[in-house]
Amino acid sequence: MSEITVEQAPQRARDLFNRGLAAMERNNLAYAIDMFAGALAVEPRLHQARRFLRAVEVRAWLANKPSALGQIVIRLRNLPVLIAAQALLKSGKPMQAIAKIEKALRLNPLDMQLIKVLGQAAEEADEPDIAIQTLALAREHDAKNPLILNWLGNLYMQTGQTRLGRECYEALCEIKPNDPASLKALKDAMAMDSMSRDGWERAAAGGSFRAAIRDEKTAIILEKEAKAVKSEQDLEALIADTRAKIEREPANMNYRRALAHLYAGAHRYAEALRTIEEALQAAGGRDPQLANAASAIRLQEYDHRIEIETDRGHTAAAQALTEEKNAFLFNDVQSRVAQYPNELGLKYQFGVLLYERGRLVEAIQQFQIAQRSPQHRLDALYRLGVCFKDRKQYDLAAEQLEKAIADLPSMDPRRKDALYELGQVFEAMGAPDKALACYKQIYQLDIGYRDVADKVERGYVAQSPGEK
Repeated sequence: MSEITVEQAPQRARDLFNRGLAAMERNNLAYAIDMFAGALAVEPRLHQARRFLRAVEVRAWLANKPSALGQIVIRLRNLPVLIAAQALLKSGKPMQAIAKIEKALRLNPLDMQLIKVLGQAAEEADEPDIAIQTLALAREHDAKNPLILNWLGNLYMQTGQTRLGRECYEALCEIKPNDPASLKALKDAMAMDSMSRDGWERAAAGGSFRAAIRDEKTAIILEKEAKAVKSEQDLEALIADTRAKIEREPANMNYRRALAHLYAGAHRYAEALRTIEEALQAAGGRDPQLANAASAIRLQEYDHRIEIETDRGHTAAAQALTEEKNAFLFNDVQSRVAQYPNELGLKYQFGVLLYERGRLVEAIQQFQIAQRSPQHRLDALYRLGVCFKDRKQYDLAAEQLEKAIADLPSMDPRRKDALYELGQVFEAMGAPDKALACYKQIYQLDIGYRDVADKVERGYVAQSPGEK
């Protein structure tokens, strides 16, 4: 099954892929994951979607990394999936095994047990690129894992990527300097890499040199795109490549947003904002996604300036910038809500900002509208419940929180938060048994969540011996 480009993919897959890119730029990681996964479901050969999917999954995992106990719980939840994937692999269904593992990787994209099975399935399906993508990303976060280095080196050599293969074996030999197998692999890789480069020189006279160079440049660009953490050189290469794409397709807003995002990553914020302004002009002056991107870049610039002042020990300056940032964010979101009244995500964001300022009635209005969005419905219901609780309208609060919990079957952070708030609502309503039932659900899987352990212990003490 050969890889296809985004341009070659079906329209539905392209739409989902582009939505994923836009969500990733806004740091809406959960939605980006859904979109990239959806694109792959429509077109499994769209490996670029898988590259971004892996990178976003890792970013989301690192941003909300569970406790050690939480990671054990996730591994236990994934165990049936792992066993099912191994069974599919043994029965000669590697692509189905890959699909199983990719769902489990959402919960922990750096789980080596899952990565091993995915790699085996990818090789069995003659899809080494799938294994390479996942192993390369795992290597960024476990750079001295001999298994990853050796396996990745073998895959690079099998697919003719001799330079990358040699680099893997060099790293492996630094870890295992006296291992004969590793030293032999490095020696062979160096020879193959040299032969490959010599072959390019010989091919120049035959006209295939340009094609070889183009293929290597494409591979390097894709490798840089897939990196979760990009170096200054990576960013400059990607900026040059994206500018070339814009020259070829000036009407493609995704390329313009991507260029602005890259400029911001290189702390070139003025150029990033200028790129967005040019894109807005090209789009006719109104584009909510471009407006969101401009806002995100300004916030990123504030964060960068705050970090600099903090590192210098200028606490007062950092605090002043933080207050300026918060004021900008509120005014900016308020302005965009008025400009784009049908953007439900903005309604939700504005509701959160209003809640933080204690403007509960106005926040409720925004959350009630935002819940129409499938993407924001559960979060909006949760926020509505909290608002009603703070206004002591406990029956309304319980109703909203119960709706949210009903649609959150797994004990993820959102379900824990909703159960905890519902427990507090029941306590305020004088229903301790119902409150204890909420807290116990959390306690069974995450004893360290907030003060839930104390609440459960007090609840048991308050019960009669017969109820224990």
